Amino acid sequence: MDQNTVVELVKPDPAAPGEGWREGDVWLAGGTFLLSLPLPQIRRFRDLSELGWTPVEVNDAGLEIAATCKVSELMAYQPDPGWAAGPLLHDCVRAFLASFKVWNGQTVGGNICTSIPAGPMTTMACALDADYLLISPDGSERTVPAIDFVTGNNVNILRPGELMRKLTISAAALNRRYALRRFSLTKAGRSSVFLVGTRDPESGEFLLTVSAATIHPFHIRDAGVPSAAALLDMLAEIPDDKYFDDPNGRPDHRKHMTDLFAEEIRSELAN
Repeated sequence: MDQNTVVELVKPDPAAPGEGWREGDVWLAGGTFLLSLPLPQIRRFRDLSELGWTPVEVNDAGLEIAATCKVSELMAYQPDPGWAAGPLLHDCVRAFLASFKVWNGQTVGGNICTSIPAGPMTTMACALDADYLLISPDGSERTVPAIDFVTGNNVNILRPGELMRKLTISAAALNRRYALRRFSLTKAGRSSVFLVGTRDPESGEFLLTVSAATIHPFHIRDAGVPSAAALLDMLAEIPDDKYFDDPNGRPDHRKHMTDLFAEEIRSELAN
């Protein structure tokens, strides 16, 4: 849709993208959210599409994904076959409530910064223990864990004018075995429950990421694969009011499916 309150398209300086930030500015990447509903508070788009950030880059530490990486570019990327969790990148792309045509516009960072419970790029980043590099308008930077970024439905920790630059995923996280379970009301519908479990091949550490069912992701972490009873006890620590309520699912149903899927994942990773 048209945003008829926007009066200017700003081309940021790649060396200082936040310079000149003012009230009414918004970062524009793919625009699939910004152009989907009325947002009368915005006055200027700050276009990120020409900053030239490499979409996906492998280094000795692991994997870096630019916030401006298009979903189609992530899908086209072929991860190292030695990474046990490499296929999870593509599994999460397939979880989008969007066609392949939309993948050519929407971006990884845009989906995360929109911060909806069903955002599959948020699930991917949290399941792989990613870190986000954020840049303030004054050029200062901070790094935050993915699990701490989204705090509610369409709510996150970004400060005014702050920009997500990239996601960093360690090689150790990519070497973990994983299992996932996802539920939606229709075959190609929005996720109402999305759980991913991973297990470290050396330490045996178990990590369960609960997302889509809750207003923000939760981590259940244990030194080894817990017993079925212990896992249920840990899941019970998620407050009932954190389970999401919308037309795609009631909180009680989401909680029930979370418990069910969590046990399936626990059993699969215990083998």
